[in-house]
Amino acid sequence: MEALFALWAAGGERSEDLDRLREDAALALLLGHAVPASQTARDFLEAFDQPGPPLWQGETCAVPSEGDRLQGLDAANHQIIGFLQQRVPQRVATIDIDATILESDKRAARVTYDGRTGYQPVIALWAEQDVILADEFRDGNIPAYSGNLRLIERAIAALPPGIERILVRSDSAGYEHELMRALDAAGHFYGISARMTPRLVAAIKALPEPAWTVEGEDSEVIRSWAEVAYVPNDRNYTYDASEPARYLATRIVKRQGNLFADGTTVKHFAIVTNRPDPPGGTGLDLIRWQRGKAGTVELAHDVLANELAAEALPSQKFGANAAWFRLNVLLYNLLAAFKRVALPAELRRARPKRLRFLLINTIGKVVRHARETLLRFTRDSHRRLADAARLSLAAGCPVIVPK
Repeated sequence: MEALFALWAAGGERSEDLDRLREDAALALLLGHAVPASQTARDFLEAFDQPGPPLWQGETCAVPSEGDRLQGLDAANHQIIGFLQQRVPQRVATIDIDATILESDKRAARVTYDGRTGYQPVIALWAEQDVILADEFRDGNIPAYSGNLRLIERAIAALPPGIERILVRSDSAGYEHELMRALDAAGHFYGISARMTPRLVAAIKALPEPAWTVEGEDSEVIRSWAEVAYVPNDRNYTYDASEPARYLATRIVKRQGNLFADGTTVKHFAIVTNRPDPPGGTGLDLIRWQRGKAGTVELAHDVLANELAAEALPSQKFGANAAWFRLNVLLYNLLAAFKRVALPAELRRARPKRLRFLLINTIGKVVRHARETLLRFTRDSHRRLADAARLSLAAGCPVIVPK
């Protein structure tokens, strides 16, 4: 695991890249062990393929349960999260859930909803700490709405002590009445994109013009919002008048003479939430709060796939790929903890490629002297940054980096 983390942090992607990393004697000295061969890494990953009964079963697809090895990685992730909470405590946990497609041309990859082949893992991210609380690796043909309550329950169980308030945000994959009822019952707030059913669209279109409030406008569109009185009558759903759900609609109108790509001039969206308006605020604040997940969980998916190695899946075996993905999640969280605990505030949102440029891929010389292993940087600025990080981790508090 440590060798894979070193590989991905340095910018490598595939198991075969370990053979190149094995040539770096200085890295082996710093790690305290030789970097394993690529075949050793593949054997390690394939040991995670432990088929079990399904967690969720559809007509033509299923989400398999996790073996004890994958559960062990999950337990290790809990330790990282607990460490971060001890060093940088938070009282609020906003949990953002989202699935993404990892494209793959492997024979075992399934066709996704948009026609590509690949896998469709889902993650639950703690926005205030920028760490992934839970993940679930899935085949590409698994519907995005399958088992999100289960994932949220896992994410809540992974939260360390000290949390006083839990909020959940999701796109329309989380628009499940069972999920919303469970969050209501537990006293957790949520903001979820609503599925735009014909009845909901009709209710939004029936709003009188005075009901709409302009949010903003530019040379292309005018954006407005409104609260819409809507009672769902979805199949197998019995409405309970005590449920505090609110539907908040957004309307985007193209200026005269302009059209959207589908030839229309108006688009409607909506969220469902059980949150009251903030003090001195309106429903627009809740809409903007729900949109905030685009800068958290969706960004995490981008980093996992494009700056780490989550999309470079190594095997035809489902369990090996699930382990590869979860190990990438672990590295994401390790880097998030490293940034929040050990690096200056201006690097808190730095992506892996910036960390490589500033610190990870810098040139240095490893020296053995007086029974100590020393790393001497060629640039003084790199040395100061590394010293500050080392001291911060040891002291348990931020250390100012000298200019």
